[in-house]
Amino acid sequence: MNAPWSPTRSASLRDPFVAYVCDDGAADAIRPIAVEMGWSPEKVLRGGLRAAVQNLAVSASPNILLVDLSETRDPLNEINALAEVCEPGTVVIAMGMTNDVRLYRDLVVSGIQDYLLKPLHADQLRDSFASAQAVFNAPKHVEAAADRPHLMTAVIGARGGVGASTVAASLAWLFGDKDARSTALLDLDVHFGTDALALDLEPGRGLTDAIENPSRIDGLFIERALVRVNERLAVLSAEAPINQPLMTDGSAFFQLQEEIRAAFECTVIDLPRHMLVQHPMLVQDLNAVVLVTEITLAAARDCIRFLSWFKSHAPQASVIVVANKVASSGVPELSRKDFEASIERKIDFVLPLDQKLAAQAAKLGKPVAEAGKNAKVGQALHALAGRLIAASSDGEDAPETGGTSLLSKLGSLKVKLPKKKA
Repeated sequence: MNAPWSPTRSASLRDPFVAYVCDDGAADAIRPIAVEMGWSPEKVLRGGLRAAVQNLAVSASPNILLVDLSETRDPLNEINALAEVCEPGTVVIAMGMTNDVRLYRDLVVSGIQDYLLKPLHADQLRDSFASAQAVFNAPKHVEAAADRPHLMTAVIGARGGVGASTVAASLAWLFGDKDARSTALLDLDVHFGTDALALDLEPGRGLTDAIENPSRIDGLFIERALVRVNERLAVLSAEAPINQPLMTDGSAFFQLQEEIRAAFECTVIDLPRHMLVQHPMLVQDLNAVVLVTEITLAAARDCIRFLSWFKSHAPQASVIVVANKVASSGVPELSRKDFEASIERKIDFVLPLDQKLAAQAAKLGKPVAEAGKNAKVGQALHALAGRLIAASSDGEDAPETGGTSLLSKLGSLKVKLPKKKA
């Protein structure tokens, strides 16, 4: 309801401010502050959340909406009804009698700009209204850069534990911070995704709601469901109960991609590798694939398989191979030269192992690219993001991945490594 990057209707067609309150005390506190802000005191109405839902279902939403939850038994569920009738771009402030930090956090996750505790105070209202006005008037950088093509990137780990989610979170942050592009990070590991955790966020319920009710997915749903990291980056993820498998034919994921494409300039999809088997249509609109790997025999085998698969199923996508957690010392299981010979192409980027930086980023709740801007791994991630952005602008074609069979590649690998120990 309050995402600054969403397109909005002309402000001249909407009231600048409307409040729905449950008691005269709240109305008396709000009216003089509304006058100070240049708003009509007559727009402070009685009725609370239910009245707001009923009225907004048949009228245009205001720029800033204040709703009273004092008479609402289940605020989190009933606020969804408000989201259904609010137009994109509306900044919503809630107020109520419940002094609960968890309620405040859940309301913010659901798309509320702020939650005010009653009884209301003048300074409290001024600060909240000023913040809401700043959000609504924030520069719409999507509109200013509408000529830039959308960049949709999938990040996939060749093996489990290679750090694909770490790379995905960093790329999403860099697209927003480095290139000032509105970016959505879509974590499709519904049960065990870590992107929200890496950014110190509660994942919210948006992704599971989308999977369970694909018909609800539209621009307004996307605006409400995504959790904001900052004004240019938002995350859609989940922590679904592991005893509740989510059954889907993949249509929800495809619709999410379409709606996110319409609302953002960049999409980063943290795509679990098993999803390629179940839902291959997810790659048909990708501009780029970042294949994250380790330099091992098993990873070489799977990289060969992935490169061949993408050549057949996503020929339009540029595939970038990234070797992660590469140690500078010790005896590797496989040399870089032998790894590249086996997959018949060069590794595009090498991310060095930096356990200290990884631990620091986790403690700070920041992506590695932000926590270690000057570290070698941070610089490599910056270069990777730059390569992806440049490729999207230049229309770079996907590199060739070789045409020989999987068996012949693995056979050549074994010939080249006769001294490898078990």
